[in-house]
Amino acid sequence: MSKEIALEMRHITKRFGKVVANHDVNMEIYKGEILSVLGENGCGKTTLMNMIAGIYYPDEGQILVNGEEVVISSPKDAFRYKIGMVHQHFKLVDVFTASENIVLGDSGEKKYNIKAVNERVLGITKKYGFNIDPSKKIYEMSVSEKQTVEIVKVLYKNADILILDEPTAVLTPQETKKLFSVLRNMRADGKSIIIITHKLHEVLEISDRVAVLRKGEHIATIDTKDANESLLTEMMVGAKVELNIHRSEPKDPKVLLKCEHLTSINDEGIKVLDDISFEAKSGEILGIAGIAGSGQRELLEAIAGLQPLNEGAIEYNNPKNNEVVNLRDKNPLQIRNLGVRLSFVPEDRLGMGLVGNMDITDNMMLRSYRKGKSIFLDREKPRNLAEQIIESLQVNTPGVNTPLRRLSGGNVQKVLVGREISSAPKVLMVAYPVRGLDINSSYTIYNLLNSQKENGVSIIFVGEDLDVLLELCDRIVVINSGRVTGIVDGRTITKEEVGLLMTKSRDEEVENA
Repeated sequence: MSKEIALEMRHITKRFGKVVANHDVNMEIYKGEILSVLGENGCGKTTLMNMIAGIYYPDEGQILVNGEEVVISSPKDAFRYKIGMVHQHFKLVDVFTASENIVLGDSGEKKYNIKAVNERVLGITKKYGFNIDPSKKIYEMSVSEKQTVEIVKVLYKNADILILDEPTAVLTPQETKKLFSVLRNMRADGKSIIIITHKLHEVLEISDRVAVLRKGEHIATIDTKDANESLLTEMMVGAKVELNIHRSEPKDPKVLLKCEHLTSINDEGIKVLDDISFEAKSGEILGIAGIAGSGQRELLEAIAGLQPLNEGAIEYNNPKNNEVVNLRDKNPLQIRNLGVRLSFVPEDRLGMGLVGNMDITDNMMLRSYRKGKSIFLDREKPRNLAEQIIESLQVNTPGVNTPLRRLSGGNVQKVLVGREISSAPKVLMVAYPVRGLDINSSYTIYNLLNSQKENGVSIIFVGEDLDVLLELCDRIVVINSGRVTGIVDGRTITKEEVGLLMTKSRDEEVENA
């Protein structure tokens, strides 16, 4: 029995000025299947999906739904053809309930019977295996619950074709397993699901076929049963890539940073950090694991001098003179003037780390402009550094004078990580350094971090992919709701055990390994 095509793209081309994001792409998705879309950063996969979702409009080519050519010039048009996209960054109103968010913006009726909406939402959740309370406020929800609301919002509008952008990026292993069960139920109901992801092991687990893009072109679509990680990576990159993270044993580790009883209370009176204590040693990678919003960002910002503390001490042992300095309540400039080589790659790279309207060279200068001896700044060294980072990290950019806002998120991340590592820190803190990066770029970053580790740098690594944390880190601090629930050995702990620690109740006893 032949499969029925739900959506087909024929000779799709999309340009942004002189940049060709997609060129002559031909692709189709069948009814009742899960299709994964893979490709390096800047290869055009998100642009392609945005054309299906009505966010962009193709310059050339045709889109066919159920065999008929359609014009999709807006998300409203996409919903008319039963196409919906769930973006990586949720678009929800925190003070509204799940049901209120689900019907928000729907112009089908002038007035809603919220009881009837709740009943329909419950019907959808029961049919596919979701678990959500329609009357619960968004601000009371976990990340996985918010994602459920986004998916149900699309299903409520009768979508038969769903596009999910990095759906497991902030989920625990248990939540990912639950999501995959729901997606399989949707597939069994005849839904067509397109997943954009960088996690190859998940691609192999959940998808029926895999479409690979490279430099804006569709390379091939293959059955998942015929694929493996090495083959898919080679198709994406165009060359064989080593997919092993080399983890060396720490050499002569010494405590560089000691955090004791860190406590921070926000403006709402909530403890975002609750009595956190741990040590970071030279020549090791210390992982920080936790569900999104558990205090990872606040912890790193507190150490970097960006987040005030109500209690606790942050002691830095200067390896040059063995002098112990308390970093608490010092701003980033004071920390730097004390001789503490502390680099911080923040989660919000354009909000805190870089300036989008400035070019790559100028962003390099943000680290060193205070060293200028006159009103004229030296641009030669920053330019050389920018060129070095572009070459070593394979940043996809027309040149060093290109404004950062014109680069893809993954390429922006490469620029930031490269700049921070180049400052030769003694303590390097990185928050989600490979978020949004393709697998080839991710392993480049992992290798850079390992090189820094072997040079005696203490690295604090906040990550969301537990497989990477277990393969890369020597020790892992697990936190939940701003509290440490375990400090474990990255070589012996299992992914499932870390997942349980990430969801451990506040009242349970803290176990340190």
